[in-house]
Amino acid sequence: MATLTHKKTELLCPAGSPEALAAAIEGGADAIYMGGVAFNARIHAKNFTPEQLREGIALAHAYGAKVYLTANTMIYDRETDSMLRAAEDAYLSGADALIVADLGAASLIRDRIPIPLHASTQCAGHNAEAAQRLTEAGFSRMVCAREMSREDLSLFIKKSPIEAEVFVHGALCVCHSGQCLFSSLVGGRSGNRGECAQPCRLPFAGKGKATYPLSLKDLSLAAHIPELMEMGVASFKIEGRMKSPEYVRDVARIFRRLIDENRSADKDELSRLASIFSRGGLTDGYYEKKIGAQMLGVRSDADKERSRTLTTFEGITRKIPLALHASIQKDSPARLTLSGEDGRSVTVCGDVPQEARTAPLSEEAVKRSLTKFGNTPYVIVSAEIELGEGLMLPVSALNALRRSAIDAFGAKAMPRSQEDFRAVPDHRPAERRVPLRSAVFFFADRIPEAARDYFDLIYTPVAQYDGSTNGVFLPPVIFDTERQKVADLLQRARRLGATHALVGNVGHVSLAKEAGLIPHGDLRLNIANRPTAAYWEREGLADLILSPELSLAQMRDIGGKSGAVVYGRIPLMVTEKCVGRELGDCRTCAEGRATLTDRRGIRFPVLREWEHRSVILNSVPVYMADKQAELARYGIVHRHFIFTVETKKQIEGILAAYQNETPPSFEVRRIK
Repeated sequence: MATLTHKKTELLCPAGSPEALAAAIEGGADAIYMGGVAFNARIHAKNFTPEQLREGIALAHAYGAKVYLTANTMIYDRETDSMLRAAEDAYLSGADALIVADLGAASLIRDRIPIPLHASTQCAGHNAEAAQRLTEAGFSRMVCAREMSREDLSLFIKKSPIEAEVFVHGALCVCHSGQCLFSSLVGGRSGNRGECAQPCRLPFAGKGKATYPLSLKDLSLAAHIPELMEMGVASFKIEGRMKSPEYVRDVARIFRRLIDENRSADKDELSRLASIFSRGGLTDGYYEKKIGAQMLGVRSDADKERSRTLTTFEGITRKIPLALHASIQKDSPARLTLSGEDGRSVTVCGDVPQEARTAPLSEEAVKRSLTKFGNTPYVIVSAEIELGEGLMLPVSALNALRRSAIDAFGAKAMPRSQEDFRAVPDHRPAERRVPLRSAVFFFADRIPEAARDYFDLIYTPVAQYDGSTNGVFLPPVIFDTERQKVADLLQRARRLGATHALVGNVGHVSLAKEAGLIPHGDLRLNIANRPTAAYWEREGLADLILSPELSLAQMRDIGGKSGAVVYGRIPLMVTEKCVGRELGDCRTCAEGRATLTDRRGIRFPVLREWEHRSVILNSVPVYMADKQAELARYGIVHRHFIFTVETKKQIEGILAAYQNETPPSFEVRRIK
C-alpha cells in the first residue's frame, strides 16, 4: 500500500455552465469539475462547448483552481474514437484530470494521453480492493460511494493506495451509483449514459404510509468537516452540475470557511445550506449509519420559496492577492516578480532603462503603472520597488512589463501538444464465445430438478449457500467493514462444493480468487464495449454478462467470452436503505413478496439483499424463448437467466418454454 501525503483538503465544486464555473471561483473552489457536450453523466446540464472549455479552464487556472473534465458515462464501441478525441481536446485545453467511469475508456485514455484519471462514483467504488484495482488500471483518485459510513470511510482511507474524493453536499441517489437501470429500462433514458429521468423522485404506493419511498433528502456532511479532514480525505466534492450559479457560489462559500477554519458548520450555517436547496432538509444518515425513513424527503413549495431568496450571481468579484517586486536598475533589463499566496511566482524581464535627460522615474510613477491590474483576476496587496537613481523608462514599457507578468502568471505550467499522444494498442477481447447456459436463483429452494440438467452454471446467494449448486453470487456491495464476513462465507461455500462465483464489482474479484473460486462477470459491471470486455478478460474473469442496455447488434460486435441475459427480471436498483421497511415488514421483503407500485399501477418486486439492502426488480422479465434463432444469428451463445420471484412451478414452465421456443403468454421485455 502506498503512503499518502496528506495536505489541506481540496474543495471541489460543480459547474454545469460557464456562469456556474465563475460562481465556483467566486465561492472559493480549489478545483472545479465540469463536462463537455458529450460523454458526461449530466448530459442535460448546459455544459461547455470546446471554446467554452478552453476559456473556462484558463479562467479557473488564473484563479489557481484545477479543472477536472467528466467523461463518466458508459461508452459504446462506435463511440470510442470520438471519446478519445474529446479526451485529447480536454488535455490540450489544459484539463488537470479526467473523471472516468468506463474501464475500457480508461484503458484507451491511459494508453493515449498523459493525464491523471479519477474514478467516477459511477465505478461503484466502495472498498479498498476497488481502489487497488483502479490504481492498477491507471487511476490516481477514487470518488467514494455516498453510502459509506464514518467507519467505512476511515478504514478505506487507511487501506487505499489512492486519493479519496468524498461527496460532502448535494443530491443523493437512492441507488448505489453505477448500479441503476430504472430510468433506462423503464423510461428509455439511461442514467449510465447521463440521461437519468429520476424515477426515484416519483410517488409509489406500498403497504406503508410513505408515498415517496425512494426520494432522499440531500446529503450534507458539513457537521463533520474536521473529522473528515483528519481521516485524510483528499477532496470534498459538492454535487450540483444541474444547479444554479447561486447555489454553487453560496454552498462553496460555506464549505470554504469550514475548511479554512477547520471546523464543523454551526446551526446557522446548516440552516443556510438547507435554505439554499433541499428536499425537506438535509441528511447525514449514511455517514452516521442511521438509515431509515428519516432520510426521505421531497422538494416542497416551502423549499422552493426559500431558494428564491438567493442573491443573483452577477459575476466574479473575488480577486487573487499578489505581492509585487520590481527592480529597475542601470544597464539591466527591468524585472517584475509576482507572487501568490499559493506559492506560485513568476518573473519577467522588460526593456533596459536609460539615463534620464530631464525628469527621472519616481517610485510612485513606477508603482502607479505596475499596479494597474484593472479587470484582471488579481489585486496587488504589497508592492516593493527597487529603483536606481536618474533612470528613465517609458510608461508604455512599464505597462508592457506588467502585461507580460500577468500573462505569465496565468499561463499553464507546462505546454501541451499532440506530440504528447501515444499510439493505442489493440483493446479487443482475445477469447471467443462458447455455448453456455447459466442462471442466478435468488431462492435455492425453488430450483427444479430440470434446471440442474438444463444449466451448466447455477449461482445462489453466498449467504444462503447450501452446497446444492456449483456457484454462488456475491452481494453487489461489500464495504471494507463487511469484507471478512463475505470472505468467510466464500470459504465455507468452497468447502461445501462451490467452484464458481459471479461478481459484479471491481472490488470483489480478489475475494472470489482468494477463496479458490473461478470468477465470472455479472451484468453489474456495465460492460458495453470491446475495450471493457478486454479489460475484464485480462483480469481473469472466465466469462462476462454484457450490459442489458445493449442491443443484439452491439452485443454481437463486442465478442469475447460474453453472454446476455435472455430471461429474468433485471435488477433496476441496489439501495443501501431498506426499501422493504417502507412497504411492509422484513419477512415480506425477505420472502420476495414486497412490491413498489407506481402511479400507473405497475408493480416492481423488491427483494432483500445482503445486510438489509434492497434490490428493486423490473416489473416484467426479459423473455427470448421464441427468439433463440435470432440470438444465434447475433452470436449470443452464452445465455444467462435470472430467477427471482418466480415459484418453482413457474420456473419449470419457463424452462419448458425455452426448450420448446414458446412465445410468451404474459408481458415481457425483449432484447432488440
